[in-house]
Amino acid sequence: MGEAAKYKKATYHLWTFTASKMIAMLGSHVLSFGISLYILAMTGSATSFATNMICSILPRALVAPLAGYVADNYSKKRTILLAQAGTILTMASLLLYTETVGMSVNAIYVTTVFYTLCSAFSSVTFTSAIATLVNPERLQRAMSFNQMSVSVAAVGGPVIGGMMYGFFSMEVFLIVHMVAYAIAFCLEATMNFNLYSTRGDTAKTEKIWQGLVGGFSYIKQHKVIKVVMWLSLWINLFFSAIVVGGTYIIIELLKVESTHFGFIEAAGAGGMLVASIYFASRAEIKVPLRFSKISLLLLSSSLSFAIIPLVTDLSYAMIVIFYIGLYFIFAIFEMGVNMPLGVFMQKLISEEYRGRVFGLMETMAMSMMPIGMLVYGVLYDSLPATGILLVTSAIIVVLTLVLLRTSVLKEAHPTFYDDKALAKNNKLIPNR
Repeated sequence: MGEAAKYKKATYHLWTFTASKMIAMLGSHVLSFGISLYILAMTGSATSFATNMICSILPRALVAPLAGYVADNYSKKRTILLAQAGTILTMASLLLYTETVGMSVNAIYVTTVFYTLCSAFSSVTFTSAIATLVNPERLQRAMSFNQMSVSVAAVGGPVIGGMMYGFFSMEVFLIVHMVAYAIAFCLEATMNFNLYSTRGDTAKTEKIWQGLVGGFSYIKQHKVIKVVMWLSLWINLFFSAIVVGGTYIIIELLKVESTHFGFIEAAGAGGMLVASIYFASRAEIKVPLRFSKISLLLLSSSLSFAIIPLVTDLSYAMIVIFYIGLYFIFAIFEMGVNMPLGVFMQKLISEEYRGRVFGLMETMAMSMMPIGMLVYGVLYDSLPATGILLVTSAIIVVLTLVLLRTSVLKEAHPTFYDDKALAKNNKLIPNR
């Protein structure tokens, strides 16, 4: 295939996977909203709701490394399509069970586990394939479009789900989800996942254990990748302070109404959308790790601002407006961390290891979420929220400065820092 034809196909990929991801994620958010309300209405139990959340996190964390191995050793296209088909079949099974036996919470738990397993294989494989779908010059735009579709779905899904919940049964939610994933399946079936692949046809398939060990070895040999993984782990742990604390502070301590809290959360999705459009329209960041470091320092510093309504006498309207602005800024800084880092990792990691590295990163990140939620849940019940947020903000700032120190940045971007040092030396040498 000629370069012009490949570029045209890559453009097709850019729009096709954005559309497929947006449609699938919309269906997923609509169903998630419906199931959450259904469980609460059926049981009235927060424990039942939390159990379903565990079913959507734990299986994914456990199976992500295996999904990475499969992505690296087998056809990415076949893996993604099988995972999508598995999702459709899972929902069809729940629909059939509901029609014959009736909906039950236990059936939802089982369905959530199988759905999460299929989602892990699809997500990890798709993430590892982005760099082979588009040309390197448009990788940042592709990842921005990918995040844009997620943001739109995060805003639109609950809105559509909320409108549907009062008028339709759970069977309709399942059908909507199945139709959304069927459309995504058809779109992804037209894509060439080897368009910009650098792997030859003679690549050997490793045994499972050998492949997983090989992924760990690859990470250990690359200091920058190892630093990014540790950074990802600690960020997911400590940013549970705002995931748990934000809801606790706004609703429990400041008594903001749930409807207004919905606007605050929507502001976060809006911030992600704005940042996605920004990254999609600008040139690729030349020193992504440094850009992510600055964004992370701004994000962790702004975390401490969440205490302002707790220590000042703001009106109810000002509290809502303040947190809408803060969540919007949070989301922009978060994208400033994740987007350049994601593009950098796509280019840094060898194609034959990309799936396993992203799979292991997902496992580390997902495993920290429930731990962080548990730890901060206990902390907020026993300590002042102001102290927790200030200490957490300081910890993240210190971790960022230590993990992303100048020596690591120089190793990640040697050309930039060599040119910078050369320019500085030239300024010091007087003209003769």
